[in-house]
Amino acid sequence: MTKERCAPPAGCAVGFEPGDPPRTGRLVFWHPDGASAAADEVPGADGGGSGGRAGSPGRPHPVLRMPVAEALPVLLDARRRWDEGGAVHPAAAFWGTAAALALHLTARRRLLPGVSPAGYDAWRAGPLDAEDARRLHELAAAAPAGACAGPPPDGAPAPAPQEREPARLLRRFLDAVADTLPREEGATTPFAAPEPRHVPQLRAWAEQIAAGIDSGLRLVLRLRLTARRGRPGEWAVHLVPRVYSLADPSLAADAAEVLAGGDGGTGGAVRHPLGPTARAEAVRELRRAAGLWQPLERLAAAPSGPLRLSAADAGELLDRAGARLRAHGVDVELPGDLGRIRCDTVEVGAGRTPPPDGAADAAGARGFFGDDGTVPVRWLLRPAGDDTPLTAAETAALARAAEPVVLLRGRRTLIDGRTARRAAEPDLPPLGAIDALSAALTGHITVGRTQVAAAPGPWLSALRRRLTEPAESAAAGGLPDRPEGLHATLRDYQIRGVRWLHRLTSLGLGGCLADDMGLGKTVQLIALHLFRAQHPATAGPTLVICPASLLGNWEREIERFAPGTPVRRYHGGRRSLDGLDGLDGSGAADGRSGFVLTTYGTMRQDVRRLAAVPRWGMVVADEAQHAKNPRSDTARALRRIPGGVRIALTGTPVENNLTELWSILDWTTPGLLGSLGRFRTRFAAPLAAAPGSAGAAETAGHLAELVRPFVLRRRKSDPGIAPELPPKTEIDRPVQLTAEQAELYRRHTETMLAGIGQAAGIARSGLVLKLLTGLKQICNHPAHFLAESAEPHGGQPQRLAGRSGKLDLLDELLDTILAEDGAALVFTQYVAMGRLLERHLRNRRITVRFLHGGTPVPRREEMVRLFQEGRVPVFLLSLRAAGTGLNLTRADHVIHYDRWWNPAVEEQATDRAYRIGQTRPVQVHRMIAEGTVEERIAELLAAKRGLADAVLASGERAFTELTNEELAALVELRGRD
Repeated sequence: MTKERCAPPAGCAVGFEPGDPPRTGRLVFWHPDGASAAADEVPGADGGGSGGRAGSPGRPHPVLRMPVAEALPVLLDARRRWDEGGAVHPAAAFWGTAAALALHLTARRRLLPGVSPAGYDAWRAGPLDAEDARRLHELAAAAPAGACAGPPPDGAPAPAPQEREPARLLRRFLDAVADTLPREEGATTPFAAPEPRHVPQLRAWAEQIAAGIDSGLRLVLRLRLTARRGRPGEWAVHLVPRVYSLADPSLAADAAEVLAGGDGGTGGAVRHPLGPTARAEAVRELRRAAGLWQPLERLAAAPSGPLRLSAADAGELLDRAGARLRAHGVDVELPGDLGRIRCDTVEVGAGRTPPPDGAADAAGARGFFGDDGTVPVRWLLRPAGDDTPLTAAETAALARAAEPVVLLRGRRTLIDGRTARRAAEPDLPPLGAIDALSAALTGHITVGRTQVAAAPGPWLSALRRRLTEPAESAAAGGLPDRPEGLHATLRDYQIRGVRWLHRLTSLGLGGCLADDMGLGKTVQLIALHLFRAQHPATAGPTLVICPASLLGNWEREIERFAPGTPVRRYHGGRRSLDGLDGLDGSGAADGRSGFVLTTYGTMRQDVRRLAAVPRWGMVVADEAQHAKNPRSDTARALRRIPGGVRIALTGTPVENNLTELWSILDWTTPGLLGSLGRFRTRFAAPLAAAPGSAGAAETAGHLAELVRPFVLRRRKSDPGIAPELPPKTEIDRPVQLTAEQAELYRRHTETMLAGIGQAAGIARSGLVLKLLTGLKQICNHPAHFLAESAEPHGGQPQRLAGRSGKLDLLDELLDTILAEDGAALVFTQYVAMGRLLERHLRNRRITVRFLHGGTPVPRREEMVRLFQEGRVPVFLLSLRAAGTGLNLTRADHVIHYDRWWNPAVEEQATDRAYRIGQTRPVQVHRMIAEGTVEERIAELLAAKRGLADAVLASGERAFTELTNEELAALVELRGRD
C-alpha cells in the first residue's frame, strides 16, 4: 500500500490486533456485511506496500491489515469526518478517538521503556494521571459493538477472549502507538530502531524504572480543615492521603483504609476493590512521596490517620513542595470552597495621587517620580475572582497570620508560602522614571528573571492616558494653534505635531518626529521652541545638530518663520559660544535665547565645549539617522551633550534594522527600550527570525505599544496630511548595454566568480562586494569602471557618448525636460560617475552643478539657491551628500542614474523635490540595465518594497552570504545573443 491514505469508505469497520512487540500490532479494516471489497474500496489498498489482504490467492477479500504508523492518519481522518456528521462506521470513529488520545500522551512524553513478554524492546504509554485514566475509562466504556470483536474469520488465528475486553485492548493500542512513534529510520540501538531487538536482559532494568514512576494506584494528598474550638476564624490543617485506581478512577479509598487491610492472618493477599496488590502499591506510593517531601515521612511511618501540618509545613506544601509533588504525579487536593489570593501582579506608582487634568507639566512629573527620580513598586494582592486589591490592613493581617487558612472578607482563604512572603514584604526595589513608564505602556515588568504583569497606579495611569491620547486632544491643555512670534500658518497636521511635541517635552520627555521629508518638521520645531521660550522653566537656547548642507536651510527658516529670534552658526574656524543666553545658568524667559546651529562633524570635534553649556533648553538632532549606529563616534558624542529635552527629526527612523530605532530612542528617551542586548533579544531577533509568524506579529505589537507615544510618524500619502501635493509618477527606465558594456560585464563576472570560488571568509566577502561594485559601474558607463579621468586627455575630451545605454537615455530625457522648461535632479551614489556626467553635460552646453560630500558649505548653499531660482536646470547630486534635508522643489523630474538597493534611501532623495511647496507633478525615473544584476535587484525591490531586512536593508553586503551558484545566477548577463 502507498504511504498516502484516504479516509475509510462509508460502512468500513475497524479493529485492532495487538502484536509483540506492540509496534507490530495492526489495524484491520473490513465490511461487516461480508461483501467483497475491491482494492480501491479500502483506504489506500493497492495490493502492495506493507499491508496485505487475507484470503484465497488471486481473489479479493474484505479484510485489510495496516501497520499502526500507516493507519494513524486514516483513523484521525475518520474521527474528523464523524465529528462533522459524515458517514463513518462507529468502530472507525472509536479507534480514531483512541488514536488522538495516544498522540496526546506521546506528545506529552508519557512514555515508559519496557520489555515485551517475548523479550523485545518496547515503549508503552505511561504514567497516566487522573485525567488520562478517566478518559481511558470513559472511552473503553463507550466502545461500540464491533470495535473490539474483530473481523469475520479469514484464516488468521482468533485472539483470546480476554484480549477483546475494551479496556485491555484499548491499553494495548495506546502502547502500540507509543512504541511506534519514537522510532527513527536507520537507527540500530534498542528503543530507537524500528526493527525489534531481543533484549530479555533489560527486563529487570525496565521494571525498576516503571516501578518508580508508574503504578496501578495514584496518590492524592487531600487537605482537610477543622475549625479550632474557641478560636473562631482559625482552622487546623490535616493531610489525608487517598489512592485512586489508574484503570478506573471511580475506585478510590483513604490510604489508611487500604493499609489497615493487612493479610487477614491468612498469609495471603486480601481481595480489595483496588486490586490484590493495593496495599503494597499504596505503601510504595507513600514512600515515593516521602522521598519528595520530608514531612510525609511521618505519614509513611504511621499511616493510621490524617497528618497534622504546622503552618510552615502547610505553606510549603502549597508552594514549592506541592509543585514538586505534582511534577512527579502526586496531586494536592484542596477543599472546593477554599479561596485563594492572586499575587502575580505588581503595582507601579502605588500611593501617588494623580494630578488634576491639565496639570501634567514637568514639575508635576518630577513630583510624581520623586526627588530621586524613582517610582515605588509593590506586589498587588487580590482575592481570586475579586479585582479589588487588599487594603493595607488586610495585607498586614495576612503577613501576621499564624495559620495557612484565614477568614478574609467572609470566606476561608488559603495563604500559601508565596502569598505570605509577598504580604510580609510587598515592596520591591523602586523603578526609574522611564522603566516605570515602560511598564505602564507594555503592561509587564521583569522581577528577578521572571516577567510578571504590571498595573500602573492612578498617577501613572493618568500619565499613560495623556501620552497615548490623540495629539489633537492635547488642546484641552489650553495650548493655542501657534505661539507668539511665529510668522506662519500651520497646517492641521503640523498643529497636532507641535502639540504632541509640547506634551512630551512638558513632561521632561523626548521623542522622535518622523514625518516624511517635506512635511515641515523644521517649522514645527521652531514653533515648539517659541512655546517653550514663553515659560522660565522651559526656556533656554536650542542646539540644532544637522548635516552641513542644512545649516543654511535652518537659518533661512528661522529668519522667515521666527524673525527676531537669535540664531548663530557654530561652524567654521571662527565659531564661538560667547554671549549665549544660558551660559550663566539663567533661564531666558523673553524668548531671546534663540538657536545654535552646528554640524555633526563639528559636534564630534567640540563635544566638550557644547557639553559644558549649563542649560540647553532643547537638543535637536536633525536627520537623526546620522546617529543610527549606537557605537559610532557621532552617537557617542551626541549622548554626552546634556539638554532639558532631546528631539530627533528624521523621515526614516528605520532605514536598515531595528537597532537604528533603538539608537534614536535611547538618545531621546534613555532607558525606554532597555539595553541594546536586551532589545535585540526581546524584539529585533524574534522579528528577524520569523517576520510573518503570529509570534512576530505579537512582538511587533508589544514594540508598537512601547514606542508609539514617543514616535510620531506621518506620511504624505496619509489621509488629510498633504492633499495639496501634486501627483507623483514613478517609472522604471530599462536600457540595453552597449557591446562594450556587455563584453566588460562578461569578463568581469567570469574573472571574479573564479576567484570567489577559491576564497572563503572575509576574503570571499570582499571579492563579492568587488564583483557587485564593478558590475554596477559597468552598467553606469565603461569609463566609470575603467577609471577614465573626467579631464580632457591630450587636449581632447574623452569620448563618453555612445558607450552607455544609461548615458544615451539621460541625454534623451534631459532634452525633453529642458525643452519643456523643466528642471531635473540627477542622483548617483558614485562621485566619480557624477564628475563624468558633469563633464559630459557641460560639453553639451547644458548648465549643471554637482553637489557632493566634498563641496564646501557656502558653495552648497549657493548651488541650491541658483537651482531654486531657475538659473541651473540640471542638478547632479551625490546620494550620500544630498539625499536628505535639501529643499529642491524647483525640480519636477528626479532621475536615479544608479540604484542604492534600499527603497528608503531612494525615497528620501526623491523627497528633495516631492515635498510641501511643490506645485507641479513630479516624475521619478529609475534607470535599470536590462538582463543584469540591476534588473534582478529591481524585481526584488518591487516585490518587497516595505521590507527593511536582509537583502534590501543591507545592500550589497547581504549578497556575500549567497552560495556560489546563487551568486552566479544573480549576476548572470541574460537576454543577449
